[in-house]
Amino acid sequence: MGRSDFRPLITPLLLVLLLSALSTASWLFAGSALNRAVVELLVRVVLVVSIYAFVGNSGIVSFGHVGFMAIGAYAMAWQTLPLFLKKSSMPGLPELLLNASVPFPIALLFSAILAAFVAAAIGTVILRLPAIAASISTFAFLMIVHSVYSNWEGVTGGTSSVVGIPTKVNLWVALAGAAACIVVTGFYQTTRYGLALKCSREEEIAARAAGINIFKQRLLAFILSGFLMGLGGALYAGFLGAIYIDAFYLSQTTMLLAMLVVGGMSSLTGAVGGAVVISLLTYLLRGLERGIHVGPQTIALPSGTQEVVLGIVMIIALISFRSGIFGTREIAQWIPRVRTELVSKAHYQPTND
Repeated sequence: MGRSDFRPLITPLLLVLLLSALSTASWLFAGSALNRAVVELLVRVVLVVSIYAFVGNSGIVSFGHVGFMAIGAYAMAWQTLPLFLKKSSMPGLPELLLNASVPFPIALLFSAILAAFVAAAIGTVILRLPAIAASISTFAFLMIVHSVYSNWEGVTGGTSSVVGIPTKVNLWVALAGAAACIVVTGFYQTTRYGLALKCSREEEIAARAAGINIFKQRLLAFILSGFLMGLGGALYAGFLGAIYIDAFYLSQTTMLLAMLVVGGMSSLTGAVGGAVVISLLTYLLRGLERGIHVGPQTIALPSGTQEVVLGIVMIIALISFRSGIFGTREIAQWIPRVRTELVSKAHYQPTND
């Protein structure tokens, strides 16, 4: 990407603009319940885009990224929980954490760094395996995180809920987190590192023959993805104000991967679009399950309808769109002039002569 060539950044900037418009409309015209749903939507965008940063560019499906989310969420609790609550629910914490309270922005950063550090440690091992074996190993990592955090009672509270986390994540904080995640991921996939990883996704043998160090490129994407996932977990904790370890296991994994697959796991637009579509549908179904008032009567859908309808929608979406709703298309390609320029650039590569 040349110094004056901003075309690859059009997609992340347009996505950020659309999310900003949605957030502004919610702030101006919606009630507190819908505002809270939009904040949850934005946090999910962070999580799904974080998974896409690795899965979408490498082609290796990771079933363990929610483990990084758990690491980020609990790290946020360790740093920001009121001191008297930490001493009662997490007495096994190191003295430095037990007697200190970290400002929210710094806690966000350190939560993400801790998740990235763990990603570097396990990625060094599992990313040397073939793609299918690496996918299975990521699920083993998720099981390890769940088991450790469930039984490390002095540090995590075990299976009990950790409550009292300061709720600093409002609409604008969540929007800033989603925007940062989208821009960083969008920029990464246009760099030579992201392009090299995509080459290995499409044709691994040819990529090796071209001199691409596939392990190095996968590890770099895995660390970046772990960092962003830890950030998403910290935002999740700062949004809800309470966490428990079972919230970071199979149901969360299934939901986030479903959003990515339905939207399209090969494009940034698909990652964001899948998170938005499924989140809005979930909010609508929750409201219908609670019931709507029609005159003197209240009409409500049976409990559990949300899961059934979401499953049907996902099946229909995958049957109708094998590569997801957006497939490999990016939102920038919907602009005719940009699409023409991108295609022209793809077919014309100037020489150094």
